[in-house]
Amino acid sequence: MGLLMVTKQGLYIVIAVRHMGVNMAETDVTRMSADYADNELELFRKTMDLIVDSDNGTASSTDILNCADSLQTKKLKKKETEHVLNRLVQDKWLIEKQGEYSLSTRCIMEMEPYIRRIYQDQVKVCHICHNVALQCQMCENPTCGIKIHTHCVARYFKGRTDPRCPSCEDFWPHEIPEVYRPPSSQSQSAATEKTTPTPRATGQSRKTRRS
Repeated sequence: MGLLMVTKQGLYIVIAVRHMGVNMAETDVTRMSADYADNELELFRKTMDLIVDSDNGTASSTDILNCADSLQTKKLKKKETEHVLNRLVQDKWLIEKQGEYSLSTRCIMEMEPYIRRIYQDQVKVCHICHNVALQCQMCENPTCGIKIHTHCVARYFKGRTDPRCPSCEDFWPHEIPEVYRPPSSQSQSAATEKTTPTPRATGQSRKTRRS
């Protein structure tokens, strides 16, 4: 009941119901299992295995293609595998960047109960927000090793000249990213005004100038 079942009817559904208390027929997970074939779902599971097992939260396209040769349901050819990966990216289950695949925000949010349950010995949570941490920075103290999301790092260490691990107080050696700030409404309005062409004079104003 708690394992990932590679079937159109069973994939993630039991876990989604157990942890979220929702109707199976209404979940995005159920819709996903209806949109993908059994071997495509197995490929997605193996891709998740690779991503979770990695140190940087990514899986290379080469490693995923190698997994396609060892599927228990039905093997996928290279072009078929690439097509499935493209669909998973388009459906926002995966993110692809320069041949490296990672779990999307949507996937982590909707699959978090499953990820925590199945990968409980491998996955750590962010020390700041306590959500699953895959792509993040990690304390280099071997007796500590906490993980912090990159965006949480930016907020937590903002303005600190001597960043220290919030757990062990060791120096935090990683680059501190800047806090992302979306454009304000005022700046957007100013940009709109600069790019908006001046309206042409109406017939009435032209008559006024002639008179």
